[in-house]
Amino acid sequence: MIDRAVADRRLVSLIRRLAVVSLGVGLLASCTSQSAAPSAPPPVDSTQAAAIDRTVQEAMKARHLRSVIVRVTVDGQEVITKAYGESMTGVPATVDMHFRNGAVAISYVSTLLLVLVDEKKLALDDKASKWVPEIPHSDEVTLRQLAQMTTGYTDYVIGNAEVDAMLYTDPFRQWTPEELLQTVTSKPLLYPPGTNWNYAHTNYLILGLALEKATGKRMSDLMQEKVLGPLGLTNTTDPGPGAPTIPEPALHAFTSERRSQLGIPAGTRFYEESTYWNPSWTITRGAIQTTNIFDVNATAVAVGTGKLLSPESYAAMVSTGLRGKTTALPGCVTCFPQSEGYSYGLGIVTTGDWVMQDPLFSGEAGAFAYLPSKKVAVALALTFTEDAFAPDGSYKSEVGSNAADPVWRQIAAVVAPEDPPPTMKP
Repeated sequence: MIDRAVADRRLVSLIRRLAVVSLGVGLLASCTSQSAAPSAPPPVDSTQAAAIDRTVQEAMKARHLRSVIVRVTVDGQEVITKAYGESMTGVPATVDMHFRNGAVAISYVSTLLLVLVDEKKLALDDKASKWVPEIPHSDEVTLRQLAQMTTGYTDYVIGNAEVDAMLYTDPFRQWTPEELLQTVTSKPLLYPPGTNWNYAHTNYLILGLALEKATGKRMSDLMQEKVLGPLGLTNTTDPGPGAPTIPEPALHAFTSERRSQLGIPAGTRFYEESTYWNPSWTITRGAIQTTNIFDVNATAVAVGTGKLLSPESYAAMVSTGLRGKTTALPGCVTCFPQSEGYSYGLGIVTTGDWVMQDPLFSGEAGAFAYLPSKKVAVALALTFTEDAFAPDGSYKSEVGSNAADPVWRQIAAVVAPEDPPPTMKP
């Protein structure tokens, strides 16, 4: 989701996964054998919480963060769950606050796809035209390519000045999938499907429509039945079309992003609430969700271990097979070489030995990350102060294209100093 600002950041993170390590030991006694007792999780280092606390507080000052909510666990044990700063003036942020999850939902949609593959309901190499023949180029692209963003479709947000202007002119507009697709699908593909990569919301919008057609069910019902329900994510919901609500208590977001679009001079203060801007443009309908920090942390574990997937499907999800096969392309702002720092699988990014997602849009950012070898899960949500924005309304250089990305990496380095994620260039 997506997340318009995914464009500006060039997408941060990601690659190389480690296999999940299982611990087991057989105990022999006399001439008989007995089952070993489950290994107890290693004790959590009490100094890590204090170090994470310092890291977050330093980041808040350096990156002009209004609020931060963080939860870190190791093998299911809590290291820290804490909220910092204010949601609104005079209203402290709290760990039970809800917020939009943006691109986190991409990992749910790709999980749904792979669950349906495991159930033999469809195949990754099915052409999209099998389900949505009315969409241009659907006979050229597969479900796998949609999930991995290798179709060549132009994005309807990133680099689309027409839609970008409309989003900022009326941030409360309710968009339909058809309206969004009409702005780009008539355009030529950026490259032959499967030969390159570019981040494009278009892919997951089409994928969602295809999965609805393939199953005869609404995406919101599919998500609940196949993903959210089985994972026990009771705080993750889609409020439905035309209802950009957030359950209370809600984390409030503020931004100056519309300054240039509205023609507000640099010398005039402009900082507005964006909490209830309509996110209908961000991803396929039925997957436009709100959540809380506990569900995001649980998602890091579930997605990072492939909890709902067969070994084959999990391997496809975290594949780093695009490395060395993608390039920058003139006219494509999100085409770039995949590397150990960033490798896109099926709806998930691998960075070093970590897997992650990091949404950013409308004055709010976040991340989840998981290190399989150490069972470390990091969840993060944050908002920005007025000082985070430059005179033109963009994020200042010290904030970065997505402040959540360097912050989760710094936290991860505290918890897993022997295997930290790569440090990405600003």
